[in-house]
Amino acid sequence: MSTDQEIKNVVLVHGAFADGSGWRGVYDNLTARGYRVTIVQNPLTSLEDDVEATTRVLDRQDGPTILVGHSWGGTVITEAGAHAAVAGLVYVSALAPDAGETTSQQYEGFAATPEFVIDVVDGYGFLNHEKFQAGFAHDVSDADAAFLRDTQVPINMSAFGTPVKNAAWRDKPSWAVIATEDKAFDQAMLQHMAKRAGATITNVSASHAGFITQAGVVADVIDAAAKGATRTSH
Repeated sequence: MSTDQEIKNVVLVHGAFADGSGWRGVYDNLTARGYRVTIVQNPLTSLEDDVEATTRVLDRQDGPTILVGHSWGGTVITEAGAHAAVAGLVYVSALAPDAGETTSQQYEGFAATPEFVIDVVDGYGFLNHEKFQAGFAHDVSDADAAFLRDTQVPINMSAFGTPVKNAAWRDKPSWAVIATEDKAFDQAMLQHMAKRAGATITNVSASHAGFITQAGVVADVIDAAAKGATRTSH
């Protein structure tokens, strides 16, 4: 088996307000290259529940794995990435807290994003109906934005206040794809988190939904991570 093909497993973790189906373009791209791709369906009920959902999928992998997270999924992979199967991490416009930090703390000191509005109902957050496209996916079609809006999965807001116990990026190589037109996070915040994690950064012109609209770029970075993590393990 050639060196650049030794890591063949990829696990994709979605973020808040979404489900795993948004990864379809990345899934199709990577499976065409011969990767074994599995998509986690986070319950979004707590950090612990999402980490457990991810760990269950990691337990099913048959070898070293690249673990990928979008948005809130970055917090999930930061914790779940301690799993022995994980050889490298890819953050796609994603949060990357340190051990002992909460997701909410990542926003401190950075600019607010007025397009990204969360409505809270019974402790669960939904993205605002009117601002959904502007805040989450301004570069998809109106029809696709409406579908994403109307299929969104709410997140238990308490998850954002739960500290991460382990920061896998401190021990494992990391890559980051940062959408330069992201309206969910301040650009400076995304760059800060990725640089602190020591990630190899790829910037791409996209909305927060860049995992959908720039699936080819995201897949290329995951492929590079699989090859790069293989080299670092030798």
